[in-house]
Amino acid sequence: MFRGIGRFSVNRPWTVVVLWLLATTALIALAPQLKPTDDQAEFLPSHYESVRAVQIQQDAFPQSRQPAAIGVVQRADGGELTAADTKKAGEIAGALRDEKFAKITEVVADPKAVSPDGKIALVQVFASTQKANDETLVESVGELRTATADRLEGSGLEWAYTGPAATVLDSMEASDSTDAMVMMATLVIIIVLLLAIFRSPIIALTPVLVIGVVFMVTMGVIATAVDLAGMRAPASISAILIVVLFGVGTDYTLFLLFRYREHLRDGMEAKEALATAAGRVGETIASAAGVVIAAFLSLLLSSMGMLSSMGLALALAVAVTLISALTLVPAVFSLLGTKAFWPSKAWRTQPKNALSGRVGSFASRRPGLIAGVSGLVLVALASGVFGFRAEYDTESSLPDTLESVQAMEDFQTGFSAGQSDPTFVYVRSTGGAALDKAGLDTYRKELAEVGGVAQVAPAVVSPDGRVAQYGVVLDYRPTEDRAMELVGGELRDRVHQAAPQDTEQFVGGSTALLADVRTAVNRDYRLVFPVAAVAIMLILGLMLRSVIAPWYLMISVGLGFSGTLGATVWLFQSGSGGLLFMLPVIVYLFVVAIGTDYNILMVARLREEVSSGKEPREAVRLAVTHSAPTISAAAVILAGTFGVLMLADNAMLKQMGFAVAFGILLSAFLMAILLVPAVTTLVGPKAWWPGNRDGAAAGEGVEPPAGHGSEDLVGSSSR
Repeated sequence: MFRGIGRFSVNRPWTVVVLWLLATTALIALAPQLKPTDDQAEFLPSHYESVRAVQIQQDAFPQSRQPAAIGVVQRADGGELTAADTKKAGEIAGALRDEKFAKITEVVADPKAVSPDGKIALVQVFASTQKANDETLVESVGELRTATADRLEGSGLEWAYTGPAATVLDSMEASDSTDAMVMMATLVIIIVLLLAIFRSPIIALTPVLVIGVVFMVTMGVIATAVDLAGMRAPASISAILIVVLFGVGTDYTLFLLFRYREHLRDGMEAKEALATAAGRVGETIASAAGVVIAAFLSLLLSSMGMLSSMGLALALAVAVTLISALTLVPAVFSLLGTKAFWPSKAWRTQPKNALSGRVGSFASRRPGLIAGVSGLVLVALASGVFGFRAEYDTESSLPDTLESVQAMEDFQTGFSAGQSDPTFVYVRSTGGAALDKAGLDTYRKELAEVGGVAQVAPAVVSPDGRVAQYGVVLDYRPTEDRAMELVGGELRDRVHQAAPQDTEQFVGGSTALLADVRTAVNRDYRLVFPVAAVAIMLILGLMLRSVIAPWYLMISVGLGFSGTLGATVWLFQSGSGGLLFMLPVIVYLFVVAIGTDYNILMVARLREEVSSGKEPREAVRLAVTHSAPTISAAAVILAGTFGVLMLADNAMLKQMGFAVAFGILLSAFLMAILLVPAVTTLVGPKAWWPGNRDGAAAGEGVEPPAGHGSEDLVGSSSR
């Protein structure tokens, strides 16, 4: 099948290119716009209490005012606010209220809302929706900021907005600038590395242009699929898709180019060499992509919409990249011919493979030493996992320069940390009768006695008298661990235990939502990790026709996952802050899946050499010598593309960028090139059971891996 696809793409290049261009044009014109969101409520199943609380609020208080943002007002000179200052703030708030911003119901400057030190005053911004990420509301908060700034000139006051909707606005703007930066940095690093490896400007630029087309197709496919599935993508998906598409796409292009160049060196004509390369490397690319797709699709089992939508998007991205690697890439290089390598002449001469040859010789002579040292290094790095703390506060990852972040810091110097985003408790009558007001007052006192609760506002009763809403202000910042533990534990227990008879109770708000997210994520980890591992092992077993090899391959990659996460903990986790709560599953999927790709290349070569009758040590030497250059080049480029995320201002993207880049390099250089060949040597012929009962028979139909005959990563830049 792969030979047929390869020959068609090489012999009918214009047909393939035109079909891709038509698909690109159609998807750009017809596909819906991808609308990412930061709202955690949209990622949780409807049965969670915090999600049900949102629905109750919307049903019982459709016209009620909901806190959307907070204006933090202070003097520009840092002094105490005067009576004239507070009067001026009230006048500005009144003028803003009269402007009637969409979805904003009130802008209120409360004279009593002044910090104890007299330096900070608050202006409350209320909205008609509790959804902080409502597009109209977010736009209105941006307009409100501009209108406020226009009225401050000459007042001597500083006025900044924070709170839920203001934070969403800043997050969206920061995400847009991050995407542009990540795209530019990714393109630069790919072009520079390809130029260093092949010494050809055409090869350096062509994959970038091809993957640019693939990127547009992929975004259209993902937007259509997510829309049909009724999902919403997480806000960070664009930056992740950029590095996945360009990184993985470049990897697959490298697999093809290294094999293409090998056949040219063997004396084949250009089209025959390319068609043969596409056919032979197609199975390797398909197997590697299949592992990654299976890992990403396992996220569909997640109860968290954020993870399931990310899994679907990434699986589709890799699938489109696979199709392009089998069709569009061979077609483009068929049109270019050997001119693609200009001005380098290296494609005409056989390489010496000096560096990889020395590594292969060492690996074949000292497998026990290599396995032992590699294992100790991985275990030492993995020890950091025991100190891992999950961070659910997405606001903490935003740049300190954003207005909402700075305003929140100022706010917390004068007011209770929880006052910026209170928790809401809803009590609904189940018998149809109106709620008893005396019982509601008693209930309020019960809630106020919970440790960590700063204050409980009097109940607001719905027009029909059947639902009551309490605003609960905590002593802690709404997104910190102590707040989640309180709301998800003691407070929620008291809410249910002390409630009036014949009522049902719900705890809502940002803190309750994060507490439920933590519960859902812990559940997903216990399900997604083993399912992904089983899927990857099945693909490995089918490809290698072995029962034994997949086990130690997965164990080695599992050690790589633990070592990667441990190293990230050592580097990024501070004394008070944790790491992105999604980081373990992201590292697991990327490091395990992509790390397995490199193991596939190495083990396929090992199996080929053993099946051809080579002694185990000689088989290891040859396999490492011929496969290491391709693995090295692919890993450096892929790690580099993920590494550009470390340039982002977003702390979570920095953590993700380091973790995945480090894990890829660890998987390639320590495991695929050293540990896996060493363990395979120690296991011996049993590694291939039951596929090699007869050495010659076992070798039939096994295609050589993509790295055969390729140059060393370092050496290729000098020849």
